[in-house]
Amino acid sequence: MNHPKKERSFVILKPDAIQRSLVGDIVGRFEKTGLKLVHMEMKVLDEERLWKHYDKDDQWFEEKGQKTVENLKEAGREITKEAIEYGKDIIRGLITFMTAGPVVVMVLEGNSAVGVVKKLVGGTEPLTSDVGTIRGDLTLDSYNLANLDARAVRNLIHCSDEPEEAEREIALWVDETAMVDYRHINEAMLYDVNLDGILE
Repeated sequence: MNHPKKERSFVILKPDAIQRSLVGDIVGRFEKTGLKLVHMEMKVLDEERLWKHYDKDDQWFEEKGQKTVENLKEAGREITKEAIEYGKDIIRGLITFMTAGPVVVMVLEGNSAVGVVKKLVGGTEPLTSDVGTIRGDLTLDSYNLANLDARAVRNLIHCSDEPEEAEREIALWVDETAMVDYRHINEAMLYDVNLDGILE
């Protein structure tokens, strides 16, 4: 098991973050916490790996699709396919969005990196995400608007929910040899027990 200060989180700055020129603002927020950037790369994502990235099974598709069917019935709209297909449409929409343009993938390292990144990013829906979070401050999309337009919610960023998920996602998208292992000067202030050498 890695030392807590070596925990890694995986982040994707989505096509809307790139197109709105928010990369610098978002990276700066992570850096200000003391998290260390160990990998950053611009790329165009491929559909096959995105299906693996979202990693959903038939039970998930069925449950989510059933909610869609219930919502359609409630709205008096026609149901045109099986619930499982509506569930798969959620991931299909995400993949369409995530492959619409370049993204920036990042690996951040530091104590409780996954939790710190999640806190900074905020809830999945920008409209209800807390003020002070990336999603709460920098975009205004909502589930309702995304559903009306039959598209994925544009919430700027993906981040791992758990350390184990981060490890799986990093292995999927980033070559281990592409990550840089180095000592950042911030680490002395954040982690050095005795603060040796601050007073000369």
